[in-house]
Amino acid sequence: MTAERTWHKSSYSSGATGSSCVEVSLTQDALVRDTKNASGAVLAFSASAWRALINSL
Repeated sequence: MTAERTWHKSSYSSGATGSSCVEVSLTQDALVRDTKNASGAVLAFSASAWRALINSL
């Protein structure tokens, strides 16, 4: 499910060892994962839920 998607790393990622960072894949929905654990758990949002989240920030 997540292997064939394009992932985008946060522009706020410093790249420093131990830093926290997320990646987002926006296709028909929005998937969010931990950069350091790409094969781990993924949060899934519908397109409308993702828009509502981003608009609330």
